Amino acid sequence: MILELDCGNSFIKWRVLEAGSVSVVAEGVVGSNIALIESLLAAPALLLTRCRLVSVRALEETNKLIEALVEAFDVTVCCATSAVEMAGVRNGYEDFERLGLDRWLAILGGYKLASGACLVLDFGTAATADFVTADGEHLGGFICPGMPLMRNQLRTHTRKIRYDDAAAGRALERVLPGRTTAEAVERGCMLMLRGFVLTQVELARSYWGDDFMVFLTGGDADLVSDAVPQARLVPDLVFVGLAMACPLS
Repeated sequence: MILELDCGNSFIKWRVLEAGSVSVVAEGVVGSNIALIESLLAAPALLLTRCRLVSVRALEETNKLIEALVEAFDVTVCCATSAVEMAGVRNGYEDFERLGLDRWLAILGGYKLASGACLVLDFGTAATADFVTADGEHLGGFICPGMPLMRNQLRTHTRKIRYDDAAAGRALERVLPGRTTAEAVERGCMLMLRGFVLTQVELARSYWGDDFMVFLTGGDADLVSDAVPQARLVPDLVFVGLAMACPLS
């Protein structure tokens, strides 16, 4: 069985595949290395032999995770790395290694699924947009704060903004002018993300007309999905790219 890991700034997303297939045996999201190991040990009948991962964390943090995995499961670990070109996509950054690995893999995954021009929108701690032409040229992209960053900045720097996660969840059930602080903040941040999305789609349309695909991915992608009904929601888009970067054949 193959363990796949997407190690983001806030969480580790994991899933286990049957070797030689795309069938998902188990999956989850955890907040620490210890929680990951515990979740894997608690899952029934997992026989892990190999692991591939992408990490945007510091090298020391990533190495500690790899050591823990090897110690607990004796697995071979393959880490995704940056590249100037891969799978027909040319990295558009002036310094290719500065493009975040999670963005790079989502770009690879989007281009593979689109088989042509695409706009990849990822909504995690940050919100990102990346543009890829029909012949695989990555034009670059945009980064802005995602929901967690916007919410936390307002909570941190505005004394009277105080509410819990349950209130935040209830606030997003409707999109009307807020009548509580939680509603006003959560809905305001969500509308900012939707505005970001619409701007990116218009820019892509100015490049390619209607001949492109839009992909939404990341933990908060569902908050903006109704703003672009033509978009394809692919929660595991990074894993699509990870399999390309670390084939484990």
